[in-house]
Amino acid sequence: MPRPKRRRRVCSLPSISQYGPRLDNYDSLDNVIMNVEEYETIRLIDLEGLTQEECAKQMNVARTTVQKIYFDARGKLADSLINGKNLIISGGDYKIHNHEELGICGIGCRGGQGNGQGRGQRQGRGGMGHFRRED
Repeated sequence: MPRPKRRRRVCSLPSISQYGPRLDNYDSLDNVIMNVEEYETIRLIDLEGLTQEECAKQMNVARTTVQKIYFDARGKLADSLINGKNLIISGGDYKIHNHEELGICGIGCRGGQGNGQGRGQRQGRGGMGHFRRED
């Protein structure tokens, strides 16, 4: 019998869950569905600058799991951007971090606000290291 799948921990849901081109035929475009844990890996690795290992710890999963989720998420982003498809963030196998009981969930924690804003101070490239934005 396989072991039960571990639910991925996410900080909060995105405040905006649908993106796409601003066209007259918006409703007739194809959709790309990105689940919430894929969104969270993009947020943690690309926006907050965490490594894949740090992201895995924060999401309470193995690094190899984060690597697969991140790879899938990047493919969906590319498909949406390059092919002009709507990107919809929905579904997945996750649990929202309980900030009231457990406090902050780690670097880049939004305190369950879901306001769609990262700190913007650290940026990474594919989890390969940390970079500071030059302002």
